Amino acid sequence: MEVSLAKYLSFAIGLGLAAQVLGQEIDTAIFREESKSYTVLDQIENPKERAAFLAVYEKRDALERKSLAEFFLANYPQSWLLAPVYEIAAKACIDLRNYPQALQFGQNSLNLLPENPLLLVPLAGVWLEQGLLVEAKRAGREALQYLDRFTRPSSIPENVWPNTQRKLKASAYYTIGRAEVLEATSLKGLSQSERLSEAHNHLLLARDLNPDDSEIAYLLGLTARGLGKLVDAAVSLARVYGAGGPLKEKALRQLEGIHGANRSVFPESFETFLRQVASRTTASRSTTPESPPSHSNLLKLDYAGSLACRGCHETEYVAWQQTGMARMFRTYRPENVIADSDWNSGYIEATVPVVRMIRDQGEHYFEIQNDRKRWQRYKVDYTIGSKWQQAYATRSPDGQIHVFPIQYNLLHKEWINYWKIIDPPGSARAKIESFSTLAAATRYDVNCAPCHTSQLRLAKGDRTGMKEAVFVEAGINCEMCHGPSGGHIADMEQGRWSSKKPLDAPVEFSKINSEQYVTICGQCHMQSGIRKPQPHGEVNYSSGGDAFYPRHLNRNFADFSSKAFYKDGRFRETTFIVESFLRSACFTRGKANCGHCHNPHPADAASNPKSLKFSSQSDVMCLQCHQQFSRNVETHTRHAVSSEASRCVSCHMPRIMNSLLFQAGSHQIEKPNAELTLRFGQRESPNACLICHSSKDAVWVQDHLRSWQSLSKKHS
Repeated sequence: MEVSLAKYLSFAIGLGLAAQVLGQEIDTAIFREESKSYTVLDQIENPKERAAFLAVYEKRDALERKSLAEFFLANYPQSWLLAPVYEIAAKACIDLRNYPQALQFGQNSLNLLPENPLLLVPLAGVWLEQGLLVEAKRAGREALQYLDRFTRPSSIPENVWPNTQRKLKASAYYTIGRAEVLEATSLKGLSQSERLSEAHNHLLLARDLNPDDSEIAYLLGLTARGLGKLVDAAVSLARVYGAGGPLKEKALRQLEGIHGANRSVFPESFETFLRQVASRTTASRSTTPESPPSHSNLLKLDYAGSLACRGCHETEYVAWQQTGMARMFRTYRPENVIADSDWNSGYIEATVPVVRMIRDQGEHYFEIQNDRKRWQRYKVDYTIGSKWQQAYATRSPDGQIHVFPIQYNLLHKEWINYWKIIDPPGSARAKIESFSTLAAATRYDVNCAPCHTSQLRLAKGDRTGMKEAVFVEAGINCEMCHGPSGGHIADMEQGRWSSKKPLDAPVEFSKINSEQYVTICGQCHMQSGIRKPQPHGEVNYSSGGDAFYPRHLNRNFADFSSKAFYKDGRFRETTFIVESFLRSACFTRGKANCGHCHNPHPADAASNPKSLKFSSQSDVMCLQCHQQFSRNVETHTRHAVSSEASRCVSCHMPRIMNSLLFQAGSHQIEKPNAELTLRFGQRESPNACLICHSSKDAVWVQDHLRSWQSLSKKHS
């Protein structure tokens, strides 16, 4: 049976490539209903480049699309729009049956933006057609993961997305099933049967998601026949026969074969047999999961607060109090202000003083010049952060908490307009004189509270945080990570000991899988997570259900502003630290989690702001899995064993992610790539080698990496 690539493209081509896509600021909580007025395309300053992209996007003829895409790639090789242009070129090549070039263009796009199921699904079909079964299955599985993890791209209408998503999933499952059927042909006995069973299960999922697809039903029928499930096979094939189309005659011959070879099972005439199985096609088993029980019927989870943990866990509690998590948000106390020695000063923007920091009778205030050039005084009621930078907030007369745009950076000993640094050009909240009028843009509970306070809840019926919001505890408390402790405390007080699952509170982090571990940390450290309030207004916790933490969907990466990324596709900002780590082989293949390197309440918390497990021996973080590199270190690193260049993180986790006016290590954990630096330059594709060897260039790096690879092959 041939693979029909039309089934992969009919709903994938042209989607997700809209010229106008919404952007999103970084370092702020995302609610589903938010929208921004700027677009990614707006950030392309060259009008010829914009026009060239629109020309590619608007063409429907495959040959013209390919030609215009190649023109764009040749003339704008450093564009922000390379990923979508490569995608357009790949899909045009699929239409033209130029499969090798389709894979080349497609892989180039995925190198820049891997999380793209709209491209992965058709490419999986190409890999399958080319007989590259491992690659086809991998692409299918990745597409399924991303389809479950991300919301729709903003370029696809909300009413179109459910059907598109369903068909994409069906095609991904079909690809995996088809590849497993082909693999089974080279196996024998039990191994063949097991592989066919795997294929059958995947094809059932595909059939249930897209029951009208005759190609899925036909292959499902063949697989069921191979497993000896004759009735199931006949029902699937009868469905194909009844639908008509190009597979009708093939389905009929298969039905005749099943009937003729199994007369003891089907003694009736073929016409009767055909009528009987056709009547059963509407009663096929559905594997669609049952709807979850309503929220009101779920077990209520009891939160007791971090102080309740202290009695039994004094050491951890005291260490936690010294961490940045505990100090994320605190009610104002003069001794908590890290900028105290520099407070009585002003902030000048464009040579004009716009903010004054005032101490009056021991209390801290901001005086901000409003849009009428009048000074307006605000009391500091809260401090946010304590390690590298501190923000300040005030409570307005209506009870709302608002964050000042001016923050104090401890490392540089200076005041900064933080939102001007992180927001795209034209950000309304970065305009200091507008502070008094930006109710939504400066609200703490909307923009900051989901990651800076514990057990945040919106008022009943409020889906956007525009009304009252309350929280149980300031900062990140024990229960944000370990789950609600009320039941556990009651059990301990009464001497009860009952069995529990690792994910039940208190969470046993050593026993949960890497995905669960990272999801718990990702509640705060995943910028793209969309905070969708639960039925009772819970934002960053759950008051009932099978898990204490909400499972946030992620906003599509193409919908963020270019400030979030380097041109080579890597994340530029530390707010995307989990998204970066999820791309790493350490996570995808090695099943590593955050706890392999970090301890959220270390004994040296006061002097270990990054909460590293091995703060004085960074190599141990890597060598606990990669022990082979602990021997003959210089053979691997090509640098003196005592030098900074021989540290694992120097090459594989270079400091390229923007944090609070310092560079943090990338968590994508990969080898230096000279080719991307050659294309984009060190500024937009920072290379670890050139961070130290700043007088050299990417050609020098490329030559050295090639010579090292040659030496490694000789010694292997």
